[in-house]
Amino acid sequence: MAVHPSTLEASTEESARTGRIASIDALRGLVMVLMLLDHLRETWFLHVSVADPVDARTALPALYLARLAVSLCAPVFVVLTGVAAYLFSTRHTPAETRAYLVKRGLVLMALEVFYLSELYWGVASPTLWLQVIWCIGVCMIVLAALIGLPRPVLVAVGLLIVCGHNLLDPIQLQPDQPLFPVWAMLHQRDVIVLPFGLVAKTTYPVFPWIGVIVLGFALGPWFLPGIATRTRERRFAMLGCAMLVAFALLRLGNGYGDKPWFVVDGSALRTGMSFFALTKYPPALLFLLLTLGIGALLLVVLERMGDRPVVAALAVFGGAPLFFYLLHLTVLRLLYHGAFAIWGATQGTVFAVADYTWVLVWYAALIAPLYFPTAWFSRLKASRRDIAWLKYL
Repeated sequence: MAVHPSTLEASTEESARTGRIASIDALRGLVMVLMLLDHLRETWFLHVSVADPVDARTALPALYLARLAVSLCAPVFVVLTGVAAYLFSTRHTPAETRAYLVKRGLVLMALEVFYLSELYWGVASPTLWLQVIWCIGVCMIVLAALIGLPRPVLVAVGLLIVCGHNLLDPIQLQPDQPLFPVWAMLHQRDVIVLPFGLVAKTTYPVFPWIGVIVLGFALGPWFLPGIATRTRERRFAMLGCAMLVAFALLRLGNGYGDKPWFVVDGSALRTGMSFFALTKYPPALLFLLLTLGIGALLLVVLERMGDRPVVAALAVFGGAPLFFYLLHLTVLRLLYHGAFAIWGATQGTVFAVADYTWVLVWYAALIAPLYFPTAWFSRLKASRRDIAWLKYL
């Protein structure tokens, strides 16, 4: 992998050799950098409820806008995971691809349970947070079972899940019902009581995300070396625009695809906030149409930007996304516990800043320090292909 590609358009030789396309890394890097902002909010704004940070009636506009921006992160990352799985499959046998997806999926699930969850135990009760890394791990394992299907079937399965899963919203099981744990992991964001005083929170019910990763795998052929860059750009521009038009039509109809939006008397701003206040857990159809539509257009923009420094820098973050994810969450937890040890609770029972502006200050201050170790690991991963375990990070 070229950490600093001289051009964003991957050559036929480079794409065939490494399977990496710089525009994919740049888009993935962009959403990783946006993710940092949301995790900083969770670190320094713990006293602000995160139950619904896009509640049009109560959310701070600045917090709402930041949350709206970071809504791109999970959908774009999951669909690109599917694309990356397809590119991996072009250089490996089906059996090797399945084995890699299963192993990588298990690694991600283990990291969520045995490392990432524990980072928050100092500020919350012992909880297994089954969040995005867990979700991606499960999706990769499911994808491993589906990759042998014909591409039209994969498209049909992905669309059926993404477009139809909201029909399952009325199904709400109670903890005493036999299938509750399974349904809570698949489609109902809830809490599962575990032995030894532990609980598991299914923050990312996985069923809709399976549809997203399957569609990403089905999009993979658009990135083959034989597809001209302009052809790919045209396809993604059309796809992105079509998704945004579908979002607008469905949202204006205020029917299927998410909870209804509403008019806030005397506030055009909050009425607009209501229109774009979409459900992420699990991701509603309208949420996915908006975020993935924007993601498709961003990919076109990044490809056309060429080898500008900002694009190359984003590609570094996107070239080692799991390393960056683990690194920045670890740094944020250390910073939080250090601040709590020095100053104690400043907002209720937690250390937190009173003004969201400080979250933005921390955001600007941390990007560069996190860039350099990520770049180092990206170079290590590229140069030491003889170390097998590196590919799982």
